[in-house]
Amino acid sequence: MPPKDIPTPLFAQDAPSLSRPDSAWAGWGQWLALVTMTLDHLVRYAIPDSWGLGWVDSSLGRIAFPLFAGMVAWHGLFNTRNPIRYARRILVIGLVAQLPYQLMPREALLQFNICFTLALGLVGAVWLQRRMLQRTAGTPAWRLAGESALVLAAWYIAGFWVEYSHLGLLLIPFFLLAIDQLHRAGETLADRLTAVVACLPLLAVAGLMNSSDMAKSFTVATSLAVLLLAAGAHRAIPRVPLAMPRRLWLAWYPGHFAAIAVLLIALGQADFP
Repeated sequence: MPPKDIPTPLFAQDAPSLSRPDSAWAGWGQWLALVTMTLDHLVRYAIPDSWGLGWVDSSLGRIAFPLFAGMVAWHGLFNTRNPIRYARRILVIGLVAQLPYQLMPREALLQFNICFTLALGLVGAVWLQRRMLQRTAGTPAWRLAGESALVLAAWYIAGFWVEYSHLGLLLIPFFLLAIDQLHRAGETLADRLTAVVACLPLLAVAGLMNSSDMAKSFTVATSLAVLLLAAGAHRAIPRVPLAMPRRLWLAWYPGHFAAIAVLLIALGQADFP
């Protein structure tokens, strides 16, 4: 969900000399994320198991979420003045999509869709960034400890209700930390080692998500690809020939769930709350 605000770095705001990286790769990422997400949901909710397409859910379907998380983290860092307002816009999309999403067949009586995971993850990342700055500015340790306890409690509770659960909520904060360190890394060995260490939590979380080895490998590979872009590969990515219209980008997530819900209702398979 790319923002429309004028770019200003988030983590790098204390270092004005850092240049803002080109975000041309996100144009390709939008198409890839939406197409793989739609294929995943069609196979999971609408296409009979007898068609033998279950492999899509464990392969191509595992590209979408880490790619969405990587793009949200990237835009939160470089392409918005107000990441909290950006999170609110993502949350609005999630609220619109929640009703058709709730009609999808699942075991849980109530689960909030991926937009809630992305929005809460971005809010958590902003809190982490601000606390890191306050720690260096001499904020009392007791205040940081109290806020940290509250944030951990909120993460623990929210993880039971959102898609991708507790690990999903960690993906954007870890993406932000890793992308920021890769972007600002210098030429010294210490800088490079710091950037590598910053990537490890993200890759660990990506490796723990999902159940099958195939699904894990696609999630890790997608996360690693975003990290490589942050490390400098973004310079080699040309702009997408057919840019996705903003309205289509905003409407696709709730729209594709609505279309699947209509199909499920027609087939008598909708999971009414």
